[in-house]
Amino acid sequence: MQMESGDEESAPAETWMSWLISEFTTNPVNALLLVAIVFLVYKIFKGESDPEPSAPLEPAMPPLKKQDFNLKQLRDYDGTDAEGRVLVAVNGKVYDVTKGKRFYGPGGPYSGFAGRDASRGLATFSVEPVSDEYDDLSDLKPSEMDQIKEWQLQFEEKYTYVGKLLRPGEEATSYSDEEDDDEEVSEAAKKEL
Repeated sequence: MQMESGDEESAPAETWMSWLISEFTTNPVNALLLVAIVFLVYKIFKGESDPEPSAPLEPAMPPLKKQDFNLKQLRDYDGTDAEGRVLVAVNGKVYDVTKGKRFYGPGGPYSGFAGRDASRGLATFSVEPVSDEYDDLSDLKPSEMDQIKEWQLQFEEKYTYVGKLLRPGEEATSYSDEEDDDEEVSEAAKKEL
């Protein structure tokens, strides 16, 4: 008896299908793996098409007027007041890190830097506040000063510069509204590049 050509083509498909069924019925591990793969593929495609609603964002604070700070004034911006603004000084420059409040604000891993000069802590990899006195950093090693400069670059890229940290007896710079506007324009130009 001869097989017709249509039967010859369906025979390999039937043997393949019967092999697949026998693999899943004789070995439950294969069936579990198939279920896991189907589930993961489903989650991948469902996750891309159906984003979960994110937590509501806090309204953005108005920008802080540019000014210089002494240590006492800086301490007022540790994130514990009603406004919740957080400032951190690095290498003599003060940055508004409020948008990183979960790191620098109360309860955050770097909350010891909030409202303080964080330079020594960043240089020595310590988040504990060292002193409430002005620190001129003169006793740091060159490698530690390089570390501070690297951190300063990161702060400049991520956060808004709001003024400088004053040394004891140093007079504050008077910033005009035009300087603030010019800096906002230059910041916008940097972002476009």
